[in-house]
Amino acid sequence: MSELASEPVGTAAPPVLVVGAGPVGLAAALLLARHRVPSVLLEAAPHRQTIGSRSICVQRDVLDILDRVGAGRSIVDAGVTWYTGRIYFREHEVATITFPRTGAGEYPPFVNISQTDVELLLERRVLAEPLVDLRYGHRVTGIEQAATGVRLHTSTVDGPRSFAGTHCVAADGARSTVRALLGLPFPGHSFDDQFLITDIRARLDFPVPERRFYFDPPANPGRQVLLHPQPDSVWRIDWQVPDGFDLDTDRAAGGLERRVRAIVGAAGYEPVWLSVYRFHQRRVPAMVCGRVLLAGDAAHVMSPFGARGMNSGIADAENAAWKIAVHRAGEAGPALLDSYDHERGAAAAENLRVTGRTMRFLVPRTEAERAHRTAVLERSVHDPAARAEIDSGKLSEPFWYLDSPLTTPADPVELAGFPTAPGVARPPLPGVLCPDLPCSGGARLRSVLGTGFTVLAGSRAGVGGVAVPDEVARALRFGPHGAALVRPDGYLAAVLAGDDLPAGLAAARRRACGW
Repeated sequence: MSELASEPVGTAAPPVLVVGAGPVGLAAALLLARHRVPSVLLEAAPHRQTIGSRSICVQRDVLDILDRVGAGRSIVDAGVTWYTGRIYFREHEVATITFPRTGAGEYPPFVNISQTDVELLLERRVLAEPLVDLRYGHRVTGIEQAATGVRLHTSTVDGPRSFAGTHCVAADGARSTVRALLGLPFPGHSFDDQFLITDIRARLDFPVPERRFYFDPPANPGRQVLLHPQPDSVWRIDWQVPDGFDLDTDRAAGGLERRVRAIVGAAGYEPVWLSVYRFHQRRVPAMVCGRVLLAGDAAHVMSPFGARGMNSGIADAENAAWKIAVHRAGEAGPALLDSYDHERGAAAAENLRVTGRTMRFLVPRTEAERAHRTAVLERSVHDPAARAEIDSGKLSEPFWYLDSPLTTPADPVELAGFPTAPGVARPPLPGVLCPDLPCSGGARLRSVLGTGFTVLAGSRAGVGGVAVPDEVARALRFGPHGAALVRPDGYLAAVLAGDDLPAGLAAARRRACGW
């Protein structure tokens, strides 16, 4: 590509090109705007499609990301929070999971809201953001790259158009056109069993919203059913169904009515959306190709149990946005863009590992896996120890970047003892998301973090930055004489408690920029 002149985009600075106006692409454009980076957001569909729940759970730390672009509170207010999950085996309730309630003004552990509603709320922010140029009806047909940027060719009802930018974030889903145009493979596997996903509107006799997971229920023996609350009295029901299941045939024979009645009883209900899905476990070998960064389902797909799809995709978007902003500002070292693959590729691998283990329990593929599942479920009726072995999905959580080239390493002893099991609290080592600790005046620690790098300093550190109370400094393990460097995405880049803090912070920031 010899030059970058192309379709005008209404801004003097060259934009970043974002492909796909789903939740990941919308979030990427808004996060780029937060760093004062303009973008052109290209969507193949002619308009927003507002059907179906699809992804339905937004995790707390992703709510924090969306709060940084002004959408977190509106998503919480529009969603449903549940604090109790019940697991059943046949007619027995074998486990109850409860989550701690949060205080006033704090975000809940997660909120249930349809992907459609998340998209509508994010799109509202996009349309109000002058740094984002959203264009529907632009299907990408070609891509070119050079040392200085990316050009995309698109087809529209008005003929071909081309757009040039400094970088491209490909968030165009599991069937990513950009990924195909780059010639990147998408290795992995698909599951034989399918899942019938139904949204129904019904007033069920639940005193409070709660999730219910049924293993081997009488209406679906040998498989499972999952019930999730959504806003406006809508319930999401997932049925595992065998390979070869045909929805139209099932409906005509009264199968769907029998399935729904097994859940809602005699209550009246209204079908809102029906779809049949086959789940996949796939990952692109590299999430960076030149100046193209793949995010969300374009880079990785996984089963939805644990809500690791949309949540990890939005985390991809934040990781990509700040690195692109630093790269455009001329401050990036040679390792910065490639670190996106190092960090988010590792996060994708972990999510695939966790969801793969869940699917081996939910959809056994061998006789040994099937025997293990049966034994655990049967023992769980009388043996509390067996209930911990039931795997109905480990909820999404932030990944950690301990071995990232951007991270100033922690003490080897601390690294060796770092807990990696799902759901375990992570110690505040470099590479971990900064804990959201309470500060003075009722504020939360993450609320003081800006769009750039932030120095959190102990009361006697003498290095400037944001002074934190001694109890916060101790919790972050640098004490009153030390400091921590926090990246633009809220991750700890370095925790320093020794001598010569100014030099240590300068070196940590240089490293965190890819030098």
